[in-house]
Amino acid sequence: MQLDCYKIYEVAPDIVPARSQRDWMDAFPDRHPYRCLPLTMANSTGWEILAPMDVTIEWNGGPAAEDIGFTTAGDPRALKSFVDSHFRRGIVTFHTGHLFRTSPGWGVWAMGAPNWPKDGIAPLTGLIETDWLPFPFTMNWQMTRPGRVTFLKGEPFCFITLMEHGRLEEIEPKRMKLSSNPDLVAEYEAWRDSRADFNKRLGSREAEAMKERWQRHYMRGQKVTGESVEDHRTKRRLKPPVDM
Repeated sequence: MQLDCYKIYEVAPDIVPARSQRDWMDAFPDRHPYRCLPLTMANSTGWEILAPMDVTIEWNGGPAAEDIGFTTAGDPRALKSFVDSHFRRGIVTFHTGHLFRTSPGWGVWAMGAPNWPKDGIAPLTGLIETDWLPFPFTMNWQMTRPGRVTFLKGEPFCFITLMEHGRLEEIEPKRMKLSSNPDLVAEYEAWRDSRADFNKRLGSREAEAMKERWQRHYMRGQKVTGESVEDHRTKRRLKPPVDM
């Protein structure tokens, strides 16, 4: 699998492996959102493209290009090459500064950084056929109401990950009753009973349950029966782009 990131100009926004940390997760006294492994893995399964400057966006709610304005604490001459309102109607267009190329059948999924809510603006998601596209894509955000929003220098304005979209249509989802899989029923019921018992002990403030605070089966890659699973991941270690 190959991901080639061609800089269109000499200077382009930085691309870095995505971070698992979030300010809102850090704000909890015991940082307990980090116990949710699916959350932290989603946060870090891709690469962030970082804003090269502070940008403040102000929209008055109108449909025209002139109804949305951009200011920066940096060099205002660099604004146009980074951000504009190409689609109007409160939609903000960021330029990644790169042309991406992937292996045949693979595409780039471009979105906002997962679990990174931003007040007043929402990321628009795109899946791009980067295995043949000879021109760059943009990252777009929709203002959700009139007002002002700021992207800080170093903040991700785009998050990219890869999808083998060429084979996605080969998948045939099947829906059936859980009772049709006796082995899975046994594992599910063991988990259900263990969860109910733990929550009951936690609710009664049993010393051992209070010490443990939460069940760690998923974090440990372990079924309730004690069986460990192969290829369990608790951290994502993606490589940064290498300048050639």
